[in-house]
Amino acid sequence: MATGTSWLVTIVGRPNVGKSTLFNRIIGRRHAIVDDMPGVTRDRHYGEAEWAGKSFTLVDTGGFVPASEDTMETAIREQAHIAIEQANVILFVVDAEAGVVPAEREIADILRRAGKRVVLVANKSDGEKKESGIGEFYQLGLGDPIPISALVGRKIGDLLDLITHDIPETAPAEQDPRIKIAIIGKPNVGKSSLVNALLQEDRHIVTDIPGTTRDPIDAVLKYYGEEFILIDTAGLRRKSKVKESVELYSALRTIKSIERCDVAVILLDAQEGVEHQDLRIVETAMEKYTPAIIAVNKWDLIQKDDRTAIAYERAIRDRLRIYDFLPVIFLSALTRQRIYKLIEQVKQIRQEAQKRISTSKLNDSLLADIEAHPPRSRSGKEIKIKFVTQVKAEPPVFAFFCNEPRLIEDSYIRFLENRLRGHFGYVGVPVKITLKQK
Repeated sequence: MATGTSWLVTIVGRPNVGKSTLFNRIIGRRHAIVDDMPGVTRDRHYGEAEWAGKSFTLVDTGGFVPASEDTMETAIREQAHIAIEQANVILFVVDAEAGVVPAEREIADILRRAGKRVVLVANKSDGEKKESGIGEFYQLGLGDPIPISALVGRKIGDLLDLITHDIPETAPAEQDPRIKIAIIGKPNVGKSSLVNALLQEDRHIVTDIPGTTRDPIDAVLKYYGEEFILIDTAGLRRKSKVKESVELYSALRTIKSIERCDVAVILLDAQEGVEHQDLRIVETAMEKYTPAIIAVNKWDLIQKDDRTAIAYERAIRDRLRIYDFLPVIFLSALTRQRIYKLIEQVKQIRQEAQKRISTSKLNDSLLADIEAHPPRSRSGKEIKIKFVTQVKAEPPVFAFFCNEPRLIEDSYIRFLENRLRGHFGYVGVPVKITLKQK
């Protein structure tokens, strides 16, 4: 896998200009494992988007602005700086109805000096009449304001054309036989401790690859004559007046690490269980179709009997829901318990991601399941799936050819995935199912 870093598009702007509405409009509705949890913008900081065959990661900074007005201006500056440092394109969203306000002049000054590509988005331009008033935004010095309405979808296509215009064609990934392992997780779960524990015995062969405190740091692990690249995402040591800004840095750094790795180790704290932020990290890895394993750290601190691990794993899988195919391992970076068993499992997951299933085996197994449980259509029209084949590996992509692909519901796609896993495994590996017209 180990793909290159994706194009990053960051939305900035003062509160209540429609940043989150624009984010949701571009990303579209998705079935997230934490959709039913409380919160608004903070529930979704980033997501994957595609337009005209080009993909990019969209970041919404709106949820990181604290409610306290005492810290509002500080928060706005923090978000602008994050966008400057990380983004390929910045969408500076303003309110066409409200006109220019002082906070926007401050953000515009920062963006102009940075030299990044900025698209000035005049939201809430619901019609030609409202468009006529956006001329005052030229005083921000960021070029032509682009009138849109995120709420009703007006001119979103034109905006997406601008966003994706400069996205380069995806370059082939570098061929490196070493498995790249990203150690990811929320702060203070023991990411660096795990990396250090893995490297401790063979520290003399470690080669640090230069990076900054805000970037993942790579090291080479030699294990029974085989080399692995460890990507440690715990390098951030930045003082911030706004806690949410640190979280945003962490999220963006995690995205980059996920994109670069072959297998992600998602580290949890055994004492805390699976929290909201953990689920977001799992979801990000799965959206990138990155193979992964759940590693529960600090297991030595848990009082347990012979049933504790089973109950704990069951609780984790209940929280993971549709991602319950991820394996779970209990370890301790401090005592080094099972840390090398983790490497063995990573190797197995990589092999699962690389395997190919013959077309004859797929059809012999899955068509019988489909015949026993055919897809239902709300329109009453009969849906027939006639053929299935594997299109690629890493990530595994399977194409199902049918007469009415648009009528097949998400629940049935999950059924197909479950039957696919029932026959062929793919433990720890997200699979992609596409429906083709035949």
